Amino acid sequence: MAEIRVNGISLHYEARGEGPGVVLVHGSWSDADTWERVLPGLAESTTAVAYDRRGHSRSEDLLTQGSVHEDAADLAGLVQGLGLAPAFVYGDSYGALITLRLAAARPDLLRGIAVHEPPGSGILLTDPDLRPIGTAFADRIAAVRELLSQAESAAAAELYVDSLAFGPGAWEQLPAPVRHAYIRNAPTYLDELRDPDALDLDLAGLARFTEPALLTQSDDSAPMFGEVLDLIDLALPKAERHLYTGAGHAPHLSQPEEWVRVVLPRALA
Repeated sequence: MAEIRVNGISLHYEARGEGPGVVLVHGSWSDADTWERVLPGLAESTTAVAYDRRGHSRSEDLLTQGSVHEDAADLAGLVQGLGLAPAFVYGDSYGALITLRLAAARPDLLRGIAVHEPPGSGILLTDPDLRPIGTAFADRIAAVRELLSQAESAAAAELYVDSLAFGPGAWEQLPAPVRHAYIRNAPTYLDELRDPDALDLDLAGLARFTEPALLTQSDDSAPMFGEVLDLIDLALPKAERHLYTGAGHAPHLSQPEEWVRVVLPRALA
């Protein structure tokens, strides 16, 4: 366990193994512990780094409105500060949006990326045919946002897990420490929802990212993720796709061995 100071804020991180640098960017609500099942596999041949994003769990919380731009700048600072550039970065869910932001803004820091199911509903709203899908996603988030606005963190976390992330009944099946982290980090999700740029992407910037990019989704996740990945796929010059079977929104949790088999070769390429 260690801390690094970047962009005026202290970030908690853990580094394991030796070899090419790999950085894991967690999604909304969670923290670095979400990678515990895959870190050992990565650490056999890479320097694998997991960190708590600003405001999450053990990292510093400035108690001010944050932005996806700050998250991307934090990721850049982490890669540079730990001497990992050019790094391979993997982002899950909202962490995928941060990873893609970095790829567009600072491609010099990266030798490749992988992203799983980025919730980039903003890029759907510009297409009349896809706009209803993006709007429907926003409608599903609205109830979670309302609970967060009322400081009902536990209820909001449960609703998010059961209705948006993993499916009915999933909340009760999560280990107690994971549920605790989700409740602790609930305000950061409201922060993301209040950020006008959070769910959007710079597709023109991604078109200039010429390193390999792995785009993954699961066959039992919301169709919206596939639509978002299709647009990202069109923008990226060197994209490839992988479809998990029955892995849901977090294959690093549900199918960690397959996740390592899929991601590790790209991280070493």
